Amino acid sequence: MSGRSHYDLVVIGAGSGGYAAARTARDLGASVGIVDRGPLGGLCILRGCMPSKALLASSDRVQAIRTAVALGITTGEPRVDMPYIAARKRALVGEFAADRIDGIERFPLHRGQAHFLSERELAVGDEILEADSFVIATGSNVAPHPLPGLVETGFLDSDALLDLEGIPESAIVLGGGYVGCELGQFLSRMGAHTQIVIRGEHLLSGADTDIGEALTEAFRNEGIAVHVRSRMQSVRKERGRKILRLERDGIGLDVDAEEIFYCLGRVPNIAGLDLERAGVTAHSVTGIEIDASMRTTNPRIFAVGDVTGEFLLVHIAIYQGEIAARNALSGGDERADYRLQRSHTVFTEPQIAVAGASEKELQRAGRPYVSGSYAFAEHGKAMCLGKTDGFVKMLADPADGRILGAACIGPEASELIHEIIVAMHFNATAEQFAKIPHLHPTLAEIWTYPAEECAEKIGASVVGAPR
Repeated sequence: MSGRSHYDLVVIGAGSGGYAAARTARDLGASVGIVDRGPLGGLCILRGCMPSKALLASSDRVQAIRTAVALGITTGEPRVDMPYIAARKRALVGEFAADRIDGIERFPLHRGQAHFLSERELAVGDEILEADSFVIATGSNVAPHPLPGLVETGFLDSDALLDLEGIPESAIVLGGGYVGCELGQFLSRMGAHTQIVIRGEHLLSGADTDIGEALTEAFRNEGIAVHVRSRMQSVRKERGRKILRLERDGIGLDVDAEEIFYCLGRVPNIAGLDLERAGVTAHSVTGIEIDASMRTTNPRIFAVGDVTGEFLLVHIAIYQGEIAARNALSGGDERADYRLQRSHTVFTEPQIAVAGASEKELQRAGRPYVSGSYAFAEHGKAMCLGKTDGFVKMLADPADGRILGAACIGPEASELIHEIIVAMHFNATAEQFAKIPHLHPTLAEIWTYPAEECAEKIGASVVGAPR
């Protein structure tokens, strides 16, 4: 090997979490080197959030045209130009990536696969990088696919789906998490007869039951077949069709389609890092072990983002990266608080958004709570818009009324949830929230109803709440 460099901090991976760590450390006056084997930009920009939302913008518009008759507007079936849609997506991704690359290239950038030689040495090609501390932010990869016959039959994973230039006549989507749901609905709206296969009782198995069941019903009403309680057995190909063998309630069942899309999650990207040489404990499924300060089992080495396996969310990767950089340079013990950071959204239609704790989490913790809910089907603005699927709900502490969490499934849920996040940030109670003026008629005012219900259950006064 030739070439040796020393930095205060070396960041491995230039995605959202890694870039946040590097930027934070530089702002604190540290010398920072970045290692990335490319392409530059990170998962969110290149193969995640941004390309998927660009595609969903088109499929949502297709659905709006198809359903315009309910508002007195008659049109023909919309014509989908997938090459144009794909080109638009590529242009947007290129623009986002160029901005990120401009920021990354302001740091010393070492290109190639990184692997640890020791606790303080990292090899990248023929270079050796020494550092006082390291931040590992190598992201995640599509999870392995052990289903018998799948590889031989052929399939597309969630990364490949984002690069489609044409829509198959029919599709089987394996997995009902947020990726499978978003991209499954995209395929359906763009013209593919779509089936989603899941092991659980409803889509989004980690969500509260009422949320998951509401989304499952909405998908079925839209013409998407959802196969619940289904164990995937094998895949084969016959007469040009891909056939998935299922077992449901002890009964065998074959479903077939032109294409199969694999959307069964992601796993931490730790291959080739030689973490054991640095004293870092990791698992191929759960990722690198960290504490709340982002420290690994080696206190000089930190890990953030998808590679830690728990929160696959960009805003959390950024949050973790900033904490890791500050702790690495100061030797401090700033610790992450995920009470609000774990808030998240799913860009299906109806959209889903969650802030704070869910009912499942509170029940598992044995924590008492009161709840209030309100349906969009009874909400004036939603009725005017013709967007009446779903509901909102709020959870509050029965002792002091403080809002513990909230969820929304319905129109613009990803935007509506921010009002709850702000309220929870300031430790607002349901009573206080109910008394905040809300403009009428707006979607946002729907939150006042579950807030009032929670307050009344606790025995708080909502006299003076706007109506």
